[in-house]
Amino acid sequence: MNDHLLSVRGLKTYFHLETGVAKAVDDVTFHIDRSETLGLVGESGCGKSVTSLSIMRLVPSPPGRIDGGSILFKGRELLTLPESEMRSVRGNDIAMVFQEPMTSLNPVFTIGSQIGEAVKLHQSVGKREARSRTVDMLKLVGIPDPGQRVDEYPHQLSGGMRQRAIIAMALSCNPELLIADEPTTALDVTIQAQIMELLARLQEEFEMAILLITHDLGVVAESTHRMSVMYAGKIVEEGVTGTIFKAPAHPYTVGLIASVPRLDIIQKRLQVIEGTVPDPINLPAGCPFNPRCPLADDRCRSELPELESVGTNHMSRCFKSNQVSGWKSTTT
Repeated sequence: MNDHLLSVRGLKTYFHLETGVAKAVDDVTFHIDRSETLGLVGESGCGKSVTSLSIMRLVPSPPGRIDGGSILFKGRELLTLPESEMRSVRGNDIAMVFQEPMTSLNPVFTIGSQIGEAVKLHQSVGKREARSRTVDMLKLVGIPDPGQRVDEYPHQLSGGMRQRAIIAMALSCNPELLIADEPTTALDVTIQAQIMELLARLQEEFEMAILLITHDLGVVAESTHRMSVMYAGKIVEEGVTGTIFKAPAHPYTVGLIASVPRLDIIQKRLQVIEGTVPDPINLPAGCPFNPRCPLADDRCRSELPELESVGTNHMSRCFKSNQVSGWKSTTT
């Protein structure tokens, strides 16, 4: 495990509320190797973003708190680092692209001043050098007229250019790991494709790893080496992306894939996963997916399955993994 760039083991991030304890991330384990892309997928509210905030130690406290587990970055335990050292890790070693660029950029400061501040903070360079690097980064991410844009404010940029500016800020200190949390949300399809192509090009150029958090399975299929599927705060399936798309071993994964519109078949209506993600304060007994699962039986409703191997580099948290492939053919 220590050979991995990032190793998350048994992570538990809970929100302690007056109404109870919300288990947003509950015993999550995964790893990311150097220069690879791992997709973390699932419905809204399943714990994807809280997982990323936990890695960065940015979970709002109170009410949030990391109640257990380990996060190793290059063999170094992040959860026990003093805050002063963790600030050095953020941006310098691990950078993050947040969901909505307008909430990540301060509207009263220019794009250049915000990117330059990160460079000055982590690279210990002067104002002139920071500005020069900022212009270079804006050019690198494909923003036209970077010498002019560097002095513009966030509202003067389009949504696509703001997202590019956020990526420029994240990569300004050459991080080894980039966490991209829904990097294409609220962008039109053409701009989404451009952003993903940009990330792929920059990954190759910087030789960095990417944790791609998304609900878009099309993006996952095209952009990731491996994927982990989250549901109700737990990893329910993980493995090589191509393997999971060809032979999913968990009913929830089958439902996610089946709900994606396809051009090769005629559908009168899109398939859906009936029901909703359970309340993290009042999770059902047994497998958390059992109230929505067509294959659930009494064992599923009383026992929590472990994440177990179902093939080479492929794991699933389901008692019925060996039945899922046959059931899949009747649902797609």
